[in-house]
Amino acid sequence: MSKRESLVRVAAAYVIALAVASAWLIWGPDTPHLWLDALIADVLATLVIFAASRLHKNSSFYDAYWSVVPPLLLLYWWASAGEDVPDARVILVAVVVLGWSIRLTGNWVYSFPGLHHEDWRYPLFRERAGRFALIVDLVAIHLVPTLQVFLGSLPIYLAVTHTGQDVGWLDIAACALGLGAVALEFGADLQMHRFTRESQPGQVMDRGLWGWSRHPNYFGEIGFWFSLALFGLAASPDDWWWLFAGTVAMTAMFLGASIPMMEKRSLARRPAYQDVIDRVPRLVPRPPKAAG
Repeated sequence: MSKRESLVRVAAAYVIALAVASAWLIWGPDTPHLWLDALIADVLATLVIFAASRLHKNSSFYDAYWSVVPPLLLLYWWASAGEDVPDARVILVAVVVLGWSIRLTGNWVYSFPGLHHEDWRYPLFRERAGRFALIVDLVAIHLVPTLQVFLGSLPIYLAVTHTGQDVGWLDIAACALGLGAVALEFGADLQMHRFTRESQPGQVMDRGLWGWSRHPNYFGEIGFWFSLALFGLAASPDDWWWLFAGTVAMTAMFLGASIPMMEKRSLARRPAYQDVIDRVPRLVPRPPKAAG
């Protein structure tokens, strides 16, 4: 199957998922909370993508969901909010979220070879699960990431619905941090794509941003979610006690699962990667150690 046909099929599944979520929000019973309505719609849309994944025997159908949903949540919450929400804060949040979404979704489209390919981690999860492979596919690959992204997006809910707090320096700081994080990720993407095109088998990436951090893209991703928490804090300071839960969850996932899995695979495929581990910081950028 060609890349174009694959993208058409993925896009069609997402349109159906959006239609199901919208139908629930329009005709389904309302809950006492706007955020809970959105969560139910989000889960229903995820189930549609899961069905498409199983139909095509490829869980990479879900890959773009991570970056597509937050702008839709923002739009729904903002459209359902009252008129007293500061427009300037909504604009600042929207700029950051849309910039992040366009960057990440565009990078996925560029890197996606087609439905003949599946993210290498998904078959590994299913093989380890044995007879529970279907449950692991549904929960670990589809539902858990959906809930994690939703948790990280909840500060958006406060930022675009909460009234009473004027736009201030914290909103500006959150916007600057968010755009800086997106720029960092974009730069890391470009450098990695260039390296992939020009490198020889067995070579390891330790140039540019990747020479200061083994995972600059993940560092930028954490910065983005942290910026959303700051927007929520600016809109509703009394909610400080839970606003950073999404950032903590993202950081724990990267440090506890994503990075260890990727580094183990890199070492198996490129033994020279051990030198990068010895010299280059794992996550937070800083100058590398001298070779040898």
